[in-house]
Amino acid sequence: MGRWEPNARGRLEQAALDLFSERGFDATTVKEIAERAGLTERTFFRHFADKREVLFGSSPLQESLVTALDAGPDTVAPIDAIAVALRVTADLLQERRELARRRQAIIDAHTELQERELIKLASLSSALADALRRRGVAEPAASLAAEAGIAVFKIAFVRWVNESNRQDLPDLIQDALDELKAVTAGT
Repeated sequence: MGRWEPNARGRLEQAALDLFSERGFDATTVKEIAERAGLTERTFFRHFADKREVLFGSSPLQESLVTALDAGPDTVAPIDAIAVALRVTADLLQERRELARRRQAIIDAHTELQERELIKLASLSSALADALRRRGVAEPAASLAAEAGIAVFKIAFVRWVNESNRQDLPDLIQDALDELKAVTAGT
């Protein structure tokens, strides 16, 4: 390997996405990812437990959602507090649209990865419900608002990575929230 270069994690992520897109997830090895990034397998394992973690590893998404929820106004309904957190986080994700599209295409092509994505979404919902409970929201309202918020995020995210109209994620989240409120209001 050559001289040390910064951003090993980012280089590994980029190399993995490139290889997953070129060869498929199953046909790509950790060794190939490390080599493509100009790093060693040992360096790969310092950053990721396995190659799935490149797609699902620690992302700022959960931290961003919980931080935004914690910082949001205390006087709004739980679903509205979740909505604020979703919009704040959507603004952060907006600049990563192409990366999100590539990642989602890889996940969509593998049942095992789709299951892992559902587990990650469940974890996000749990974290949001915990944050709502810390704000004093009782059960089942905390869990219902968190689950509804993640459903809104999921619907908006799928549209965002698949749509050709280039609508922004925050707008799609608002559209999905409006639809949810219309459905629950019976209109």
